[in-house]
This record gives sequence, structure tokens and C-alpha cells, in this order.
Amino acid sequence: MPNSENDIAANDKPSLASRLFRGGVRLGLTVSVIAVAAGTVYFGASELSRRANAVPAPDAAAVTPVSVTPIRQESSYLVDRVFIGQVEPKRAADISFELNGTLSDIMVDEGDEVDRGQLLATLDIALLEVERDRLTASRDAIAAQLVFAQKTVKRNAKLIEQGFTSQARLDEAIALQDELLSKMGELDAALRDVTVRIEKSSIKAPFAGRITTRHVDGGETLRSGDLVLGMVEIVSPQVRIGIPLDIDPALLSDVQIEIAGESFHAQLDTLRPDIDPLTRTRTAVFDLKDGLRVTFGQTARVHINDPVESDGTWVPTTSLKEGSRGQWTLLVADTQKTVRVATVEVLHAENERVFVRGEFPEGTVLIDQGPQRVTVGQHVAFDTQK
Repeated sequence: MPNSENDIAANDKPSLASRLFRGGVRLGLTVSVIAVAAGTVYFGASELSRRANAVPAPDAAAVTPVSVTPIRQESSYLVDRVFIGQVEPKRAADISFELNGTLSDIMVDEGDEVDRGQLLATLDIALLEVERDRLTASRDAIAAQLVFAQKTVKRNAKLIEQGFTSQARLDEAIALQDELLSKMGELDAALRDVTVRIEKSSIKAPFAGRITTRHVDGGETLRSGDLVLGMVEIVSPQVRIGIPLDIDPALLSDVQIEIAGESFHAQLDTLRPDIDPLTRTRTAVFDLKDGLRVTFGQTARVHINDPVESDGTWVPTTSLKEGSRGQWTLLVADTQKTVRVATVEVLHAENERVFVRGEFPEGTVLIDQGPQRVTVGQHVAFDTQK
């Protein structure tokens, strides 16, 4: 019985050939499926490639044009230093009488222009004229006596020769003549004194200029030295300015001075050797050229270009960009026209440009306008329309 069961189980088990056949069928089916899939992928890729080739290729992106400036290294730069002073006349005078007296007349008023030697004011000279008349009369009397004395001397000299008079009479006549000559000299000196006092009772303009102040109106009793008029010379105005000691005097010989927004050419007239104890500066006086229209007392500014020795280059203010840690940077382009960044140190700034120091390889150019339009590493074209 057991043997029959084993035989049945053995008869139900597939043969080796049958198993091999079924494996071959499965392998063939698998290969077929893979082949069909590969063919489908190949033909799909080919179709996609054909369709892609049929579409026109997009145009290449245009290279960004930038405005550039060659970087020129300089060994120094100029600093415009400004110092403030005041316009003043070259000559000014406070006019007064040397003598006491009553003011008789004043011929000018404030703002009047006067010529050199022009009569400005006079004192009352009535008493001086009376004294001059008295002295003149006394001199005439002495002159008459002197004529008689001189004749007496000559007469006595002849009488002595003839033996009709004594030597004593001649000596007396000579003594009287000498006394009268002395009185004549004294009266002449007194007359000259009166003449000088009459002349000094008038004030004349010491130079051509303009009256600035008038302290009297006429009729006042004045003492010697009381102010009557003030005047200034208007022909050649000058500017007085304190200059620091570190300024080279050679820079002051020819300067530009700004007054009320207008620039004037000026030349150094004098530079005082002493130091002002308050400002610790040296006083410089400049002569204005063509400065007749300025007003005395106006504020003046002198511009001095002071050179500073330092290597660097000028760049526009708009080309600067703030970098990290407070550094300043520039966008530059190298010889391959590729944008690079350069770190610089700002040494001096003006309105629209700055003087910077940095390392720039040979052939590097500055992107001076619109640096925000490009980035580091970008290839650019140089704008030749500038």
C-alpha cells in the first residue's frame, strides 16, 4: 500500500523537460516585454528630439554694456582749504583839527567822494585874522623905524669920516638898527605862526576816497583832536585774513578770494611775521584786483589749494559702494572684460569725486556709471559711445 502512494506522487511531479520548457517561455515573454519597452522609449525620445530640433533656438543673451574710465594713478592731490577774513580799505583816516576853535563850515557829507587836497571843513578864523592885522601893523611901524635907523647909521658914518661926530653916536645908531631888525624878525615869526594857524583851521582830504562818517554838523566848539570826519580810500580794497602756520607762504602769492558769491583774483601784499595771540595765526593782507564794487566790512573767503603727497586715483562718488566692515569698494573690469571688485581707502572727498587708494592690476578700468547693473564675475562690453 505504501508503495502505490509513492508511485502516484511520483507520477504527479512535472518532468524536467516540462519545467525547462515553462522557464524558457517565461524568459521569452520577459525579454519581449523589455524589448517592446526599450523600443517605445527609443522612438519616444527620437520624436521628442525631432520636435525639439524643429523649434528655433532662442537668441543668446546680449552682453551688458558699461561705461568705463581708465584708472590713472597720481602721486598727490589738492585740498581746497578755505579761510575767512574781511574786506577793508587800504587806507582809512579819522580827521580832526589840530587847533581849538569853533567849526565854521563843513563841506561834505557821508558817502561823498572827494579828491586829494579837497577842502572838507573850516574853523572860524576871525580872531586869527585880527591878530594877523595887528602884527602886520606892528611890523610896518618897525619897518619905518628901521629905515630911519639905517639912514642914521649911514649919516653918522660919514660925519665920523669928516670929524664932526663921535664914535659913540655911531654905535648908538647901530645898536638901534640891530634892535629894530630883531623886532622885525620876531614880528615875522609871529606872522608866520598866525599864517600856519589859519592854514590849520582848514581840513583838506589827505587822499582820494569817500567820506564814511560825519561827527559834527557845524557851529560846535572843538578841542584839538576832536573827530570831525572819517574817510576811506576806495581805489584799491584789500582783504585781511588769518592764515595758519602750516600753510606754505608760497601758496599765498596768487589766490582766489570769494566775496558774496563772486570770485576775485588777489595777490599777497604782506604777510606779518608775528602771530596773533588770540587766533594763533599769521595775518595776511591781499590786494584785490578789480574789486571796486565790493563793500568794506564784507566777509571774504580765500581758497588755497594745499597739495598732499599720497598715491591714489580720482573716482566719481557714484562709483563707490559700501562693503563689509565699513570698507569701500569699486567695481572694475579686468583685461578679459570681467567684472571684479576692488577694495579701496577713501583719502579725500569733494562734491562729485573722491581720491582713493587701492591695488589695481595693469589694464584694469573703472566702471564709473551704473555699477548696480552688473555683478561680480559677469562678462561686460565697454561702452564706446561715452
